[in-house]
Amino acid sequence: MNPLAQAPSLTDFGHDPWWLILGKIVFAFVVALLGTLLGVWFERRVVGRMAVRPGPNQLGPFGLLQTLADGLKMAFKEDILPKSADKVIYFFAPAISMICAVTMLAVIPFGPMVSIFGHQTPLQVTDVSVSVLVVLALSSMAVYGIVLAGWASGSTYPLLGGLRSTAQLISYEVSLGLSIVAVFMLAGTMSTSEIVAAQGQGVTLNLFGAEIPGPGWYALLLFPSFVVFFISIVGETNRPPFDMPEAESELVAGFMTEYSSLKFALIMLSEYVAMVAMSAFTVTLFLGGWYAPWPISLWSGANSGWWPMLWFFAKVILLVFVFVWLRGTLPRLRYDQLMRLGWKVLIPVSLVWVVFLATWLKVQDWERNDRLVVFGIIGGLALIAALFWPGRKPEQKPTLAEQVENRPQGSFPLPPLDLQVPPSPRTRRMVAEREPANVPAGQDSEEV
Repeated sequence: MNPLAQAPSLTDFGHDPWWLILGKIVFAFVVALLGTLLGVWFERRVVGRMAVRPGPNQLGPFGLLQTLADGLKMAFKEDILPKSADKVIYFFAPAISMICAVTMLAVIPFGPMVSIFGHQTPLQVTDVSVSVLVVLALSSMAVYGIVLAGWASGSTYPLLGGLRSTAQLISYEVSLGLSIVAVFMLAGTMSTSEIVAAQGQGVTLNLFGAEIPGPGWYALLLFPSFVVFFISIVGETNRPPFDMPEAESELVAGFMTEYSSLKFALIMLSEYVAMVAMSAFTVTLFLGGWYAPWPISLWSGANSGWWPMLWFFAKVILLVFVFVWLRGTLPRLRYDQLMRLGWKVLIPVSLVWVVFLATWLKVQDWERNDRLVVFGIIGGLALIAALFWPGRKPEQKPTLAEQVENRPQGSFPLPPLDLQVPPSPRTRRMVAEREPANVPAGQDSEEV
């Protein structure tokens, strides 16, 4: 059987009975819930191993029940409501982030067409022609929960955390959208199921007149887009090293400082649901979705039946491990470094890559000599720009004497620059007034 025949299209949706649709919705919710519970346990175990610690290992086998115990503990803690908080928004803000993160999974394809009680149906809740834009809209709306949580708390630190999250979203959402443009250009669609199907077909590379079959994963074909996209989703989900909205060393706990009990649990779980959902979104766009990786793909039945769901979740777990790896490896960035990376690195790289990819796709139908001329001109212009691009001259630091001379009036007393404390004038005066000791030579050796 041709594995591509199992790939669903937009015409395969909208024909399921109500009980099957309800079952898919429950399945997506269970995936989000289990992904969160296991994600917390997985992060603690991995970070513990990286820090040469055991991690949770007491409750249940391998400590698997530790997260469940933490959830029960939070449920029975006292729910404290700040006196100056806006009660309605304070109550609903955590639910906004949680709902948006869970809803992302509705358009993620978990597998191909399968038979469920005699009904041929795709392993996906639904799909539309602009499913990718739906995910982007939900990820953008999730920040409203953070901003409103910070504002409704009626405190300074949560408000600063919410404002940081807003600025972070604006800077990284632009690079996120630009990186996905390359996927649209190559796949020719915004449907998640059709993007996965396009990666399953592979590509044919024309190398000096010889046609060579190439990989279909966009992580390899669009590697710059994949790198920019993954960095952007780390910043989008406020995960370390981009967790500035909840920086403990600066904002106590950021936008969630005034939350407790189940509301705090919802905020914490929404972060892990967003991490799992964004990992699944990355697998869909760049890692072939539910298609089996090589060499498993050599097996004829690897991409049919229920096996593709196994490959899909294996890829998701691998990306979640990368999220945890970043947390256990990199220190938190300063806020100016975070903004500089988004605006001065990711966005320019995305723009240049999109222009280059558009030019490449445009000249594919041209003659070989014309293509060489076009790319020769582009390469020459890039070389000239690199040679004559004005560089920033290093600023000359003032000398120590100049710094001392330019100190403002009324500054603090300056300590000695040679690290030698001059003797006190009072001490010199006491030495001068002391009477000289007239001791004859050799008197020390005489017996008294």
